[in-house]
Amino acid sequence: MISAETLEMIYKLTLAAILGMAIGLEREHRGKPAGLRTYALVALGAALFTLMSQQSFSEKAFDPSRIASQVVVGIGFLGAGLIFLKGDQVQGLTTAAGLWVAAAIGMAVGFGFYAVAIYATILALIILWVLRGLEGRIPKNPHVK
Repeated sequence: MISAETLEMIYKLTLAAILGMAIGLEREHRGKPAGLRTYALVALGAALFTLMSQQSFSEKAFDPSRIASQVVVGIGFLGAGLIFLKGDQVQGLTTAAGLWVAAAIGMAVGFGFYAVAIYATILALIILWVLRGLEGRIPKNPHVK
């Protein structure tokens, strides 16, 4: 029989993956290199690391927040590999930021902040959909080259 604690961890991992997929679906739709699977895996991995830090290292001599901080650093390196300069334009920055947010959402789920994680996913999708429509309509500063 599966314990209630194990079922809750399975729920957390599933929710994290689904929320990551929601953001990844938008990126996939736009034809970006990191899409549905990448975002789902990042959110899932962040949630799993968070659960491991809570469950495995509960002794007082160990600070479980160290694993969480290393997830942030690791995602930073992953994101840095996606950012490059092509001519005058920086590419991959939004994808890198999105992966960083997906990891944070996964960590929020892992810590049990379900409403916060769902709201952050909704905000991320609003930013990716709504603000993209505004980008071409905001006049550029003529004094900036």
